Amino acid sequence: MIAMTPAEIAAAVGGVLELPSGVEPAAISASATAQTDSRLVEPGSIFFALRGETTDGHLFAPSAVDNGAALLIVERRLDLPVAQVVVDDGLQALADLARTVVARVRSAGHLKVIGITGSNGKTTTKNMLRAVLSAVGPTVAPRGSFNNQVGAPLSMLSVQDDTRFLVVEMGASGAGEIARTVGIAMPDIAVVLKVGLAHSGEFGGIEATQRAKAEIVTSLPAEAVAVLNADDERVAAMAALTRARPVWFGLDARAEVRADDLRATATGTRFTLITPEGRAEVSLRILGEHHVMNALATLAVVRELGIPLEGAIASLEAVERAERWRMELLRRADGVIVINDAYNASPDSMSAALKTLAQIVEPGERSVAVLGEMAELGDDANEEHDRIGRLVVRLNIQKLVVVGHGARHIHNAAGLEGSWDGESVLVGSLDEAYDLVNQDLRAGDVVLVKSSNSAGLRLLGDRLGEVPA
Repeated sequence: MIAMTPAEIAAAVGGVLELPSGVEPAAISASATAQTDSRLVEPGSIFFALRGETTDGHLFAPSAVDNGAALLIVERRLDLPVAQVVVDDGLQALADLARTVVARVRSAGHLKVIGITGSNGKTTTKNMLRAVLSAVGPTVAPRGSFNNQVGAPLSMLSVQDDTRFLVVEMGASGAGEIARTVGIAMPDIAVVLKVGLAHSGEFGGIEATQRAKAEIVTSLPAEAVAVLNADDERVAAMAALTRARPVWFGLDARAEVRADDLRATATGTRFTLITPEGRAEVSLRILGEHHVMNALATLAVVRELGIPLEGAIASLEAVERAERWRMELLRRADGVIVINDAYNASPDSMSAALKTLAQIVEPGERSVAVLGEMAELGDDANEEHDRIGRLVVRLNIQKLVVVGHGARHIHNAAGLEGSWDGESVLVGSLDEAYDLVNQDLRAGDVVLVKSSNSAGLRLLGDRLGEVPA
């Protein structure tokens, strides 16, 4: 974080500065990191004692002090020998401080902020942008899915005076959350990847999801840029909702940044990039044609920033994986390939992963899908799991193992769709799935493990990726 005095921080968050007896403000240096987890605090950190649904960060403030916190942001004065800023609302204070820090760095004239939202692909696109932009200048982009009302402002507080690019992943579980994050960072470039059924149960349907995702562009100024998916009609409709200049990416011919001649294999995904400046061949190491859209969005942003595409493509081609447990390729010494894509799952990402499995299996190899529940689909859950089961059969996936009661409709639909004889099996636990799948694996098998994070299949994928002793 940039250097700020306790008084400046108190003013930024609208709080009251309380100092330990005998301590002068000038003696306090709070410029290391901002944390909400006391275990991550280091000397000089600011610790935000936030209240959660199940715990209260104030209970962990002593631990934060022991780890070297220089300043606490609290909602009540604590009996601790450290400077504290007392505020009415800790979460609002976090947002206010992030807004101030980003504005200060931006006022120097060289910081560009890129915001990303979408039902799928946010984290992968953020990682791609980090890889490209870090080669150009100091870049802040959070690790993992640090994209909610706590994670996003915390990542913004990581900017330094010399930061050139800030990439903010904007997730949401309800209306108003993305607008709140936009109000803190105010992106120069906003990216909308896709509107799908991910978390639709929380939003209340896909139309509500569309409205929530559109919040990233509705308040942008005219000098900003909205990078929009030309292939998604719900995203395309957002061009009418913003003053920002639209820039299109996708496979559609109207896109300024588009792809042609897509080729997916077990070693990665190739495509021809087409822009007004010409054509270029791109070879991603990340599996799956669906990640081509994330690469196109990345290159559209890069192009708007004036960064040469040749170097950007080289940086993209060096990215080994989307993220831990996201289309992660595990090659066993016995010739089995495991694709561990079980960090999250929606109907769109599940379909894309299954299509990738079908595409990359070579003649003589066998495709195996190990699937778990897609969470947070609300009233659409049964229908969407049913649709995935039928898709498995239509893609000619040769063996299906469904794990858990919540995913049972995948198994039931697969049985109804095709005249299978044991190709689909429903099991109740991860251990059962491991024993069933592992004992049947042979060289040349390609295994996809896919579910929402809550189903825990990512751990099963890791086990299957190891050759048993």
